[in-house]
Amino acid sequence: MKRTRFVALLKREIERYIRRPRNTFIPPFITNVLYFTVFGVILGERIAEIQGFSYILFILPGLVVLGAISNAFENSSFSIFHGRWNEYIHEILTSPMSYTEIVGAYVTASIVRGVLIGVMIGIIGAFFTPVGIAHPFYLVAFIIVVPALFGSLGVVGGLWASDFDYLSVMNQFIIRPLVFFGGVFYSLEILPEFWRQISLLNPMVYMVNGVRYGLIGYSDVNPDTALVVLTFATITVIALDIYLFRQGYGIRD
Repeated sequence: MKRTRFVALLKREIERYIRRPRNTFIPPFITNVLYFTVFGVILGERIAEIQGFSYILFILPGLVVLGAISNAFENSSFSIFHGRWNEYIHEILTSPMSYTEIVGAYVTASIVRGVLIGVMIGIIGAFFTPVGIAHPFYLVAFIIVVPALFGSLGVVGGLWASDFDYLSVMNQFIIRPLVFFGGVFYSLEILPEFWRQISLLNPMVYMVNGVRYGLIGYSDVNPDTALVVLTFATITVIALDIYLFRQGYGIRD
């Protein structure tokens, strides 16, 4: 019975964005074709190899991360906020589902969306440069834990936001800048030592380099350490999500 309840909510959440491909798949498709064309082809021809890799191949993992986390965060934050705004989230809260099942369904649906977008971006990149998989285990692990972390952060955002502008601010002015300064378009090795140490405080560095290690076998940081830290952070945020639901944060008001 518990599994049925979880699957029912998960199915609803996945079908919600699958049925709207114009909003879910077309925007990141167009955006990443432009990224690969401008940064990879036009600029890439004028930029020397980075750590022995062509520029377009080097930036591919970062673009995968950018697409995955943006969509994972947007999915859970929008779904929960929309449910609060239209007051149908109370139907879920009054159902026999536990808070763990509710959070699990929202986060899992966000993981699926993030992975789908990440894979789509990888396929797009394959049309611009040969793409292989250097370390399958790390690639799969990071491509799951990264959207899981941002899907769970999206739950917090959806409960916290008082209007739709709050969600846009979090995505456009916090998440995306951290990604762009997280080593998407450059290697930390080219930075002066001071700025390299500062960059290591950016969690996006570990996400981008984790996926980069899985795809091309290169990372500016230890992938094992990055995976452990990100997994711990994900578990912590999911525990926070469950606590906030249990306290009725953003829902009872």
